[in-house]
Amino acid sequence: MDGNGRWARARGKPVMAGHRAGAEAVRRCVKAAIAAGVRYLTLYAFSSENWNRTAEEVSDLTSLLRFYLRHKVAELHEQNVRLDFIGDLSRFDAGLRAEIERARLLTARNTRLTMILALSYGARSDMLGAAKRLAAAVLRGEIEPEAMREEDFGAFLQTSSFPDPDLIVRTSGERRLSNFLLWESAYAELAFLDVMWPDFDESHFDALMADFARRERRFGKRLAPDGAL
Repeated sequence: MDGNGRWARARGKPVMAGHRAGAEAVRRCVKAAIAAGVRYLTLYAFSSENWNRTAEEVSDLTSLLRFYLRHKVAELHEQNVRLDFIGDLSRFDAGLRAEIERARLLTARNTRLTMILALSYGARSDMLGAAKRLAAAVLRGEIEPEAMREEDFGAFLQTSSFPDPDLIVRTSGERRLSNFLLWESAYAELAFLDVMWPDFDESHFDALMADFARRERRFGKRLAPDGAL
């Protein structure tokens, strides 16, 4: 969800104004996802690299996250949205971790849409952690190295309880994955938009869905002349 800072600077506003506008774009995105029947929506809200930003911006971002967890989760709950999280949450303070857990528990039984917030998340870090946990399982004799499958590795990732993404969208003209769901995105369709995230709305979401519906997903297989796999 890129472009918050550039959106704000182009309007002569502080960066925090862009983050607030971006939070409103999240609400529009959730509404559009529900209307389209999407079952899982993962939002890269705070990367592990974001900790390298200025202390002021990190404080602003975490304060905004705290505000929305405290005051807006009830709205998601009313929409039957389940909220879950991936990332190194231990880097946040105890109060914010408590808000995260409260939101998770409140919405745990909701079934319309699962919204996954990636917070303090980096795919490489998650993959390294999975490799360490898998190696420990091998040392304990729980898994034979020769019999190891891709699924065995995937089971140790934080995303193991979620399906792999079908479509990954990046806004603001960026053309890279930037350490997001690297293992899980092996066969995901990619879409790159020039629109800044605060301007993202239902029309952009619907256009993405229409474009996705026109794509042929082969998963590495050759299509037969009749279009069958």
